[in-house]
Amino acid sequence: MTGNGSNGKQHVTETPDVSHIKNVHVTYEHSDVSVGGILKFIIGLLVMGVAVYLLMWGMFRALDTQENPNPGPMALTEKERLPPEPRLQSAPGYSVEGQNLELKAPEAELKVVQEKWKDVLEKGPIDEKGQRYGMPIEEAKKKIVEQGLPVRK
Repeated sequence: MTGNGSNGKQHVTETPDVSHIKNVHVTYEHSDVSVGGILKFIIGLLVMGVAVYLLMWGMFRALDTQENPNPGPMALTEKERLPPEPRLQSAPGYSVEGQNLELKAPEAELKVVQEKWKDVLEKGPIDEKGQRYGMPIEEAKKKIVEQGLPVRK
């Protein structure tokens, strides 16, 4: 129900028309927002932000010139900083069979290992002293065939 009701009264939720009321003494309220104050605050904040930025830049430059490029006597060498063996692929110092594979593709490790296996199968295994022992697989197969394979009955 809007507007005037059947009895001529306004609905209670509507704002009454007050355009006919004029008061010349109430044109400006001191509690209104001061635009000048807001602008002064923004300009001050900007100036302080630039000042803090310049001070921090100067401090970092001063600290950077004081940095000591020489490592201390307790600093680890490049080799001492490497993780213990076995290292992950593409880790600093990663090597297989003495070949540094640090900057090579991951397939490079497979090639090195396959070459080692091929050498062991063709010429026999190698012990810790570097001496070959046993016999190559093909020679072992021939020897078993010559001796005769044991068969169960």
